[in-house]
Formats: sequence, structure tokens, C-alpha cells
Amino acid sequence: MKENVAKNSGGGRRALPRPAAMVNRLCVTVPEAAAMLGLSRNFTYEMVKQKQLPVVKFGKRLLIPRAALEKRLEKEAGQ
Repeated sequence: MKENVAKNSGGGRRALPRPAAMVNRLCVTVPEAAAMLGLSRNFTYEMVKQKQLPVVKFGKRLLIPRAALEKRLEKEAGQ
């Protein structure tokens, strides 16, 4: 009998944490920000590349500060 094991369909990538787990964090990863915004991962990386989203680099890791992301959303919503 096979066990019902949930596999990560991301080809070895880590699964995104649940939204409740992201609430208290100061920064989110680019894929997490994409999920929060309802955008594709690739499009969100393109926004980072074009400096449309602020990032903080820790080594090779790119993190988006939640406060900056929320500020950007408020700015865009006000236009």
C-alpha cells in the first residue's frame, strides 16, 4: 500500500510557508512576495531586476522587506 505523501512539485524547491508563518517576518523571499501579490515568480524576479521592487541581499539570497513592499502597494493604490 502506498503512503499518501505530499510531494513538492517545485523540482526540489522548498514549499512556501503558510501566510500565517509570514506575518511576523520582516522580509519575504521573491517567490513568497510573488505568491502574496498573485504574480508569477518569473515576473516578480523581473520586477526586482528592473528595480521596481526593493531587495536586500544576504549573500546570494534576495529578500524583500515587508515594510517596503507594503509601502509600494500603498503608493500604487493611491495613483
